[in-house]
Amino acid sequence: MRKARIEEAERSSAVAELRGAELARLELLKDELAPVFSQLPDDVDMFDFGLVGTEKPRLFVDMVAFVEMGRDRRTFRFIQDTRGGRLVLAESERVEPLVEAVTAYLGRRLVERERAQAGEIAVPTPQPAHAARGASPAGDRRYVVGDLVFAFVLGAIVGANLLLLAAWWKSRGGFAWLGMPGLG
Repeated sequence: MRKARIEEAERSSAVAELRGAELARLELLKDELAPVFSQLPDDVDMFDFGLVGTEKPRLFVDMVAFVEMGRDRRTFRFIQDTRGGRLVLAESERVEPLVEAVTAYLGRRLVERERAQAGEIAVPTPQPAHAARGASPAGDRRYVVGDLVFAFVLGAIVGANLLLLAAWWKSRGGFAWLGMPGLG
């Protein structure tokens, strides 16, 4: 039956049948991955293994990783959504490399989970602000306009206070006790 599905998926040429072919190929992959998912521990609920037959059919592995068909509708693409965008973890026209890639992904996620439960994973430290703006950590800092305005205003306030303090000190005869002419 699997061979028949593969042949049918490869013969599909009509536009109406393309979506069905995508679903059939993803079902084949799902069948190949079923034994891998059945071997996961029962207490692990972080994976959502399921085929979603929407306009763009996808085989979900978990909340952020899925397999979909490429634009040619023959290539499997194993994709992970990240904060920085989508990463293509594996891409192949054959099922076997995808099974290996998904199995490796599951293994990595399980190891991450175990390390997190054991408290081995440290909380990531936030990046310095200059690194987030694109400056190199070697000291090539790019100043933001707000930094420069703040420094100017702070300097003006400190300078004005020092000028007032000097004027007040001079009006009270501040330097006369030093015996310096012209200062008293």
